[in-house]
Amino acid sequence: MSIIDTVLSGQLLFAALVTGSLYALIALGLNLVYGTLRMLNVAHGDVVMLGAYGAYWAFTGWGISPLLAAPAIAALGALAGLAVYRGVVRRLFTSTGQTSARLEGNSLLLFFGLSIILQNAAAFAFTPNARGFAYWTEVYHLGNVAMTANRLAALVIAGTTCIAVAALLSRSLLGLSMRAVIERREAATIVGVDVDRVQAISFALGFATAALAGALVSMLEQISPFTGFPFTIAAFIVIILGGLGNLVAGLGAALLLGAIETYGVALTSANVRSVLLYGAFVTALLLFPRGLFARKSARA
Repeated sequence: MSIIDTVLSGQLLFAALVTGSLYALIALGLNLVYGTLRMLNVAHGDVVMLGAYGAYWAFTGWGISPLLAAPAIAALGALAGLAVYRGVVRRLFTSTGQTSARLEGNSLLLFFGLSIILQNAAAFAFTPNARGFAYWTEVYHLGNVAMTANRLAALVIAGTTCIAVAALLSRSLLGLSMRAVIERREAATIVGVDVDRVQAISFALGFATAALAGALVSMLEQISPFTGFPFTIAAFIVIILGGLGNLVAGLGAALLLGAIETYGVALTSANVRSVLLYGAFVTALLLFPRGLFARKSARA
């Protein structure tokens, strides 16, 4: 296949859309958490990993469809996020009470430690071996494009969830409050926004979307206790390219990243997937520190 045929391939376009939609769903939660709290949650990908294990054990242990288990997994993720916020993050805020730079530094150490704990706990409980299962592997054809049912489901669910959350945050009072905290935290406090409530909801929603993404990922690829970190990096790339708090632009950035990864692997080799991902991360940091699609009014 020539380079032109590869670029015009409908099969690769479909794969890029699936990958990009999953990245968008994962980055959505991280964007909310970092935007409202200015905390670097490097354990975000590990929540994806735990959600994937939840779907795996629901299917292999109890025969429950990952799609049926996904809402429960998302709900458990929300409860876990709320527990982490109430039990750990709020205490970090009250004990720090200092500059935002120091708070970000402390949060980085906090979530890095949480990431290590989650990875090793998962390895101890589930063994470090990769696990996977086959579910909804029927193939449908649209012209020359072959699409498996599980990938179609992942695309539809991830895309619909991202659009629904973006619409909610742009049209509801809660969404306006979140955007106010993301863009002007001090001003939001002055005008009466309950910042603590917004932060708690953001944390719960961030963990819920990550856990939901994990349930979808479990249908598409093998999982292990250490599969979460690449998803964290992908989410940070999306936030950098899309701009902090700009969820619609984040969706476009996620699709762009999905295309870079999919077409890059197709034109080179699957062995360079990590190189492409981290290369995009470094490039985004150097060339687009305020975001490729960032709004002028948004603050990083």
